[in-house]
Amino acid sequence: MTPVKASDTDKVLSIAANVRRVRTRMRQAAERAGRDPMSVRLVAASKTVDAARIRAAISAGVTILGENYLQETRQKLGQLGQAAGVEWHLIGPLQRNKVRYVFDLFDMMHSLDRLELAEEINRRAERLGRRLSVLLEVNVGGETSKSGWTTAGLLNDIRQLAALPHIQVRGLMTIPPPTSQPHEARPFFRQLRQLRNRLAQEGYDGMAFDELSMGMTADYEVAIEEGATLVRLGTAIFGPRPERH
Repeated sequence: MTPVKASDTDKVLSIAANVRRVRTRMRQAAERAGRDPMSVRLVAASKTVDAARIRAAISAGVTILGENYLQETRQKLGQLGQAAGVEWHLIGPLQRNKVRYVFDLFDMMHSLDRLELAEEINRRAERLGRRLSVLLEVNVGGETSKSGWTTAGLLNDIRQLAALPHIQVRGLMTIPPPTSQPHEARPFFRQLRQLRNRLAQEGYDGMAFDELSMGMTADYEVAIEEGATLVRLGTAIFGPRPERH
């Protein structure tokens, strides 16, 4: 028998149920760690997700959308508009020659991964009279396949980053190495938290280290237990991700 496809109403109800389920698990993880559940925010990773399902997530209370691609984000904003109280965050990589498009699309960038890109963002922001909120991406696992600063590299560059007045550093972000069990990611999340604490204690003018963006669908509860303030969840909210063509 051919399975019946879910109707649009079923999809909306499913997304709403997913959001409720995720928020319950976020709250429980925060409480296990003795944290205020309100200190952790959900970023719905909506890469390749259609506007109708994003609209359903917003209706279910999602207030932050995480996107990877500039053109896709522009199209979605054209379809959805700037909904009141909804932030758009760039959670994917950014090429230097695309920096000029970021300012009108995103409220925050999670994936600032190198000094040269930071300098280009600062130049563009200065011309526009703007300031961009960013998180510094740290490659905690030292994987050659991933972008981001190593811990040593970031400590080496931090003063140069602090000297860029049109970048508002708000914290750190990481994607740990793949693990077979969620708890195996814990040391990497802990490493990012410890680095954040060190940078906050040292103190750098114009920089804040309030945010830790870490944890995705497979391991977000562990990330919250280790101090995440932003968790980036796609599959847990929208279901299996459609293929990008």
